[in-house]
Amino acid sequence: MRIDDDVALVFSTETGRIKQEKQTDDIPQGDGIVRIHKDSKGRKGKGVSIVKGLGLDAKALKTLAQKLKKQCGCGGTVKDFNIEIQTDNREQLKSLLEKQGYTVKLAGG
Repeated sequence: MRIDDDVALVFSTETGRIKQEKQTDDIPQGDGIVRIHKDSKGRKGKGVSIVKGLGLDAKALKTLAQKLKKQCGCGGTVKDFNIEIQTDNREQLKSLLEKQGYTVKLAGG
């Protein structure tokens, strides 16, 4: 039972040095098509556009999210390798992503 994630066992008198297991986040690879979903569940009726299927690492997703938020003039976040942008204007997001070379589809209602 670990109490603190920053503390780890590095040596044992029985087995000697203990090697640490590195945690790697597996980047989900899609089919090459970026999909923009519209969602409002759990947000008190406010619409959010969710960009899925980019296939980028966490750092690249964060920089792309910053660009999209700045050009849309709204807020947003990165969760579970998806970008959530607080806007209902999916057409604007689609045109911004197509300018950057992605194949984009509008999915959902």
